[in-house]
Amino acid sequence: MESKLFKHTHPYEPFLLSEATKLIVGTLPPPRFTTGELKPQDVDFCYGSCNGQLWPILDKIFDLGLKYETTEEAVEQRKHFLIKNKIGVCDIVQSAVRTKIDASDLGMQNVVLRDLVGYLQKYRNIRTLLFTGGNSKNGPEYFFRKQLKEHGLKLEVISNEVPRIHQLKLPFTIGKTEKFRTVKTVSLTAPSGAANRAVGSLQTYKDLKSENPDFNTVDFRVMQYKPFFGN
Repeated sequence: MESKLFKHTHPYEPFLLSEATKLIVGTLPPPRFTTGELKPQDVDFCYGSCNGQLWPILDKIFDLGLKYETTEEAVEQRKHFLIKNKIGVCDIVQSAVRTKIDASDLGMQNVVLRDLVGYLQKYRNIRTLLFTGGNSKNGPEYFFRKQLKEHGLKLEVISNEVPRIHQLKLPFTIGKTEKFRTVKTVSLTAPSGAANRAVGSLQTYKDLKSENPDFNTVDFRVMQYKPFFGN
């Protein structure tokens, strides 16, 4: 018997592209955000899953006092922060098909991507992409590299230490003159519980944990994310 396929469509449009200098780039929120069957502690906005760690991390870095509930106030708190700091959100996946209804990137099939390269060409104010994960299969950086290849472009390594940093020389035309602008990409450790094992295996994390037994995987991400989300 053929299993039923689930069409996993992104429920949110890209946010703040015209003003952002930085873009958070992930893949898809959990399927319940597509079906609208949210949990009481979910926020109906980008990265609003109660199981996700992006907003708790940013809450700790910026002392935002965020609410974690399915209310308009919780949504507006997050939008206010992003607008104030000129941080946009543009997950790279528009839709995918799943045989198993979960949030696994590897489980995505027949993936339809958003034209992130096109957005970068249109919105020249964007200088940094903050990937919520590395170059593993079906991750945001993986798909972005795939798009770049189709345009004859590629990332250049700036730092191979976690979080890995690359740059892209993106061509654009003024009149008849071709120019280039540089876009930096940062591949952050994914803000998900599934990535905790990867964090625990990092030597840097082990060293910090041995110095302070109370140090945890969220603390590690706070330390890692802070330089890239600040101005």
